[in-house]
Amino acid sequence: MPDTESSLPDEITTRAKEQLDEAEISLADNEEIIQALSELTPVYENEQSYFVLGNYDREPIRRLNLVVDRLNRRENSYAFRMVDIRGEWDNSIQKFCLIADLVTYIVGVAEKDPSDFLVEQGLLVGTVEYFSKSYVLQRAYEDEEHPFGWMQDGVFELFKQEGRLYYWQTDAELVEAAEKLP
Repeated sequence: MPDTESSLPDEITTRAKEQLDEAEISLADNEEIIQALSELTPVYENEQSYFVLGNYDREPIRRLNLVVDRLNRRENSYAFRMVDIRGEWDNSIQKFCLIADLVTYIVGVAEKDPSDFLVEQGLLVGTVEYFSKSYVLQRAYEDEEHPFGWMQDGVFELFKQEGRLYYWQTDAELVEAAEKLP
């Protein structure tokens, strides 16, 4: 095993190994994932960490970066996107779950077109642990009552009921919404 694994807290490596064992992936993939997770030392070196989800197309990723930048300006905070974790492994469900387990908060930036983190939204509301630490910054669209569709609207409604859904239209409003996060 690489030396960097030893710098991870025992609870993180134990939990990661348990999930990887359940996923039945190869030993080489397992080692690569553990190595990639060692890049996340700022997650447990800071009081708060934010896993920011959304679309990686040109304009949406620019807005994701606005949110990450705003959150990283906070003292003792670390914000990042899934693609910030290097490695040859895909942005898979296992990767998502391993990272989501580690962070303080999960933040989704929802935009209608192109569709964004629909699979992750299902995971966020499908587990109490993920849902309890998740927030959504939903883009509001003028003249469209249901721009996301009934399935996503149901997910957003759950976050709204918990007071963890914030609306935005412009970049400035997105930054303001990010400021409201804990």
